[in-house]
Amino acid sequence: MWVYRLLWSAGLGLLLATNAQAHSAAEIGGGFVSGLLHPVLGWDHVAAMVAVGLWGAFLGNPALWLLPVVFPLVMALGGAIGIAGINIPSVEIGIALSALILGAMILLAARPPLWLAGLIVAAFAVFHGHAHGTELPTAASPLAYSLGFVIATGLLHLAGIGFGLLVRWPLGRVAVRAGGAVIAIAGALFLGSAV
Repeated sequence: MWVYRLLWSAGLGLLLATNAQAHSAAEIGGGFVSGLLHPVLGWDHVAAMVAVGLWGAFLGNPALWLLPVVFPLVMALGGAIGIAGINIPSVEIGIALSALILGAMILLAARPPLWLAGLIVAAFAVFHGHAHGTELPTAASPLAYSLGFVIATGLLHLAGIGFGLLVRWPLGRVAVRAGGAVIAIAGALFLGSAV
């Protein structure tokens, strides 16, 4: 029963979230705590980060650790592109699609080859990194902010992994796939407000 309550609460929170909360440069204070809180306060980022860990856990080893490692590494590359002022079109749409597609992968129990799963995660990481990289120059302490941001992202991946480990049991497998459905629905809502 607690699993259903947790899913219901998470789904409600995602459905009530506003678009692109993680990408408002005006709210960046600029230190470690600001970087730590920033990803957690943007539901689009939360949905995608939890989905990366959840899908990794669903796929099992080595995806369990590989996907959550690939994401922040490629996200840093996307951040560097944003800091450099290089434009990537439709960043908010890419971010919304990350939750929609990653959630759908979990819901549908998709098991692509590891290289393809890594490529999907990496492609979305570029959008997330770029969105935050364009904001970084306004931070009071870009290095401290970045460190906090990466730690928060890692913790969100771990939350997804922790929930994803429920796949070991039949009811847990249903709960994980339902979690994917909630993430996909949230992604569709983010997408609707991004276009």
